Amino acid sequence: MKQLSIILAFAFVIFTSCNAQKESKIKNIESLEANVDALVKQYQDLDIFSGIVLVAEKGNPKYHKAFGLANRETNTANTLNTKFDIGSMNKSFTKTVILQLLEEGKLKVSDKLGQFITGFPEEAANKITITDLLNHTSGYTDYWGEDFENLSIEQKRLNGLVERIKKLRLEFEPGTETAYSNSGYVLLGAIIEKITGKTYHQNVLDRIIVPLKMTDTYVIDKDKVPNRAIGYYKDMKGKISNNLGFAEVPNPDGGFHSTPRDIVKFYSEYFYGTTLLSKETKSNEAFFGSINKRKTTGKASLMAGGFPGANTAYLEIMRDEISIIVFANMDEPVGEQLASGILALVKGETPQTPSLPANQNVYNHYVKHGLNYVEENFSELTKNFHAEDPKGLILNGIGYELLEEGKLNETLKLFQLNVKLFPEDANLWDSLGEVYFNLGDYERALENYQKALAMDPYMESSKEMIQKIKMKE
Repeated sequence: MKQLSIILAFAFVIFTSCNAQKESKIKNIESLEANVDALVKQYQDLDIFSGIVLVAEKGNPKYHKAFGLANRETNTANTLNTKFDIGSMNKSFTKTVILQLLEEGKLKVSDKLGQFITGFPEEAANKITITDLLNHTSGYTDYWGEDFENLSIEQKRLNGLVERIKKLRLEFEPGTETAYSNSGYVLLGAIIEKITGKTYHQNVLDRIIVPLKMTDTYVIDKDKVPNRAIGYYKDMKGKISNNLGFAEVPNPDGGFHSTPRDIVKFYSEYFYGTTLLSKETKSNEAFFGSINKRKTTGKASLMAGGFPGANTAYLEIMRDEISIIVFANMDEPVGEQLASGILALVKGETPQTPSLPANQNVYNHYVKHGLNYVEENFSELTKNFHAEDPKGLILNGIGYELLEEGKLNETLKLFQLNVKLFPEDANLWDSLGEVYFNLGDYERALENYQKALAMDPYMESSKEMIQKIKMKE
């Protein structure tokens, strides 16, 4: 009888396991592990991915593995407990706190920036609303610049960034256009501090991290985060560098560290729960209204973050409560691309084959086949470039690397092609002016700087160079 009981118990385990798999909305779940392993290997073979992958259904892990190195200098492997910079996923935390303050009656969506923070120009102070800051319609875009890496740590903290943003120009009248804005979310963080009398970080801890028991999530300077992944990125020739010294401090627009396991806790609550936000708040908010429509379509909603050497991606199929999370300590958009490939597998489809980052891909084909080939095949060579970034950055980046090597004539040809491909981008004409200036052709340099300035009257670099050239005449 004892042996029979064991056999019956074993049979019951097999039956219930098979039955659970049949109930899963993940296609071919029995081969999910092998299929994801094979896809990840393609990325690793190109040395463009290291990190953690998690696929969960109704919050329960169906696939959870770590790959590659957290630190190449010390040969430390990534584990399921390694902490990754989540980049702009911070914005979801910031938005949650703002919506909580709205629920509490401490804030209105129509409130103006100037009601909370002084020192802004009149147009910004009196026209930018909380809605504008939340929805990227404030007119402020990014606070990054060529000088950013040289700023002190204090200048990179919240108060320092607010002072920096005060000096920026509005790219358009508030509320009239949409442009992704890190600056807007920094200002939301400052507003949170003004209303609550607590630091932004303490608000996130008290209102989100502690209630959800997110024990692997850190809102401290990254050099103090335990078991942290170092980020890595490659130049056009494949030379790898770490991103130490980049985004050292966490702010309302990015920089927390966490694990996929913890982020599932947050976004599961964010999408479906009422612990952080009420049903009423979600029903009245545009973003939640748009994603709720996907509960019947099977389409996935993407939450992502990234900068040089880091890319995190979270895809949620709301209809099926399937979550796909990829944390990478390598250059974007690898996390988003791998997540999209896994999404295809989850749907029973064939994922796209990965390729080298666009800058390496273009440079390799330029060296091998020449500039005409690059021009004729540019779209195909750059299909894996980050969708939100202008593609003119690719040839511009390659050109500037060649310029540093003293290869002026090659740089000129690349920049000439760039303005041919993207004639509406003022920055590219400014770059073309720079290479003509370095070649000593001041007449053509002036023509290109003037063209850039005509397209963007606020382009300071063109203004400065035009004055410099006129002084030489």
